[in-house]
Amino acid sequence: MRKKSLFYAFSLLSISFILILTACTPQSRSASGTPTAVSGESEKVTLDFWTFWGSETRRPIIEKIIEDFNQSQDRITVKHTYLPFGDIWTKNLASIAAGNPADVIINDYADVNLRASKNQNTDLSTYLAENNIENRFYPELWKNVLYEDKAYALPFNTDTRLLYYNKKAFQEAGLDPEQPPQTWAELEEYAQKLDKKSANGYDQVGFYPLWGDFGVDSWLINGDNGNGYFNENNEAVINTPDKAYTLTWLKSWQDRLGKQTVDAMKADFGSGVSDPFISGKVAMYIQTGTYNTQIQEFGQDLDIGVAQIPEREAGSGHFSSGGGFVVEIPKGAKHPDEAWEFINYLTDVDAQKYWAIKNFDNVANIEAAEDPEANENAIYKASVDNLADTKVFQVPLSASGYKDLINPHMDAVFLGQETPEQALAAAEKDVQALIEKNK
Repeated sequence: MRKKSLFYAFSLLSISFILILTACTPQSRSASGTPTAVSGESEKVTLDFWTFWGSETRRPIIEKIIEDFNQSQDRITVKHTYLPFGDIWTKNLASIAAGNPADVIINDYADVNLRASKNQNTDLSTYLAENNIENRFYPELWKNVLYEDKAYALPFNTDTRLLYYNKKAFQEAGLDPEQPPQTWAELEEYAQKLDKKSANGYDQVGFYPLWGDFGVDSWLINGDNGNGYFNENNEAVINTPDKAYTLTWLKSWQDRLGKQTVDAMKADFGSGVSDPFISGKVAMYIQTGTYNTQIQEFGQDLDIGVAQIPEREAGSGHFSSGGGFVVEIPKGAKHPDEAWEFINYLTDVDAQKYWAIKNFDNVANIEAAEDPEANENAIYKASVDNLADTKVFQVPLSASGYKDLINPHMDAVFLGQETPEQALAAAEKDVQALIEKNK
């Protein structure tokens, strides 16, 4: 009997000792400061990361970054889910409504504020208070992730547009290949010298402003001192003298070449070796910095130069337009602390530098963008330098969908149905009515 009593007493002491040890065991903390079990005491957290990067070029790059993150620690595993461009955002909204969203998603700059206003993404204020990283990003990009002065995403990448030109074509036309056009007047002069006509039409067009990746919206920014469609009070400012001048100037290019010529040539444009610039059908062409990857693959023999977008007149500004994507934590994500740790990694120097070097893509992290290794490529360096003159605009909440109202009027100008002044006045009236309706 005495032996049994001693056994029970010893057992109780053992249990008490174990409980004391457990209480004293230190806990690790997540990025937000929330206590979590130390490594080995619980299962890993798995994050679902949605992107639309499924190409042979970009998918391996983002998946290498994910692999590096997974190997950098032993608490979180990120898996990559590819969804086609466009579909990803439709499914994102549906998954949020169903209460089963991704943990992290790639989304666009323009509507971060709209998603925040509809409670579709996560306020990052708590994490930012402990991780002061605002200064790692270009200010033009940072302001686009804010809603009511709070960040709801982190900038990931961006883009800008440059004028690519064929140096051999310049030489053949008697132009200095080291002196690209700087103003609209010079652009017109060079274009006409670079035109090559034959009995069947144009074998080479020097330049056409709406071919490439610089549309009417971008030219209106370039020609109106860097101003977009809205002022600081979120009022529509579409019908301005400089925008009217720009739209008239754009129409004059179509008038010179002929609408039939413009439409017929564009119909024959393709990608790869059929790309209009790579194939030699166009001597000057506006595209993003990442266009250089296509030239390296399909136009290795081309001798090219790049320059800023010509300004309307000397001193008016070489303004370009930009866009790009952010990383967000959808509202209702099951592991926001771990998701924060991952998006912090995605936007830090190492991951951003790798993305920049492999893609020739402009990244949001200033230190990574300006890294000497990345800037060894002359075209990439030119695109980084051009970010200083690149505008990225957030869409006012009350003007969501405004382009659907503007674009028909812009099309009407090139169809000869409206004058530039009529089109801009009507567009401003329509957009302002949308704003008033949504206030």
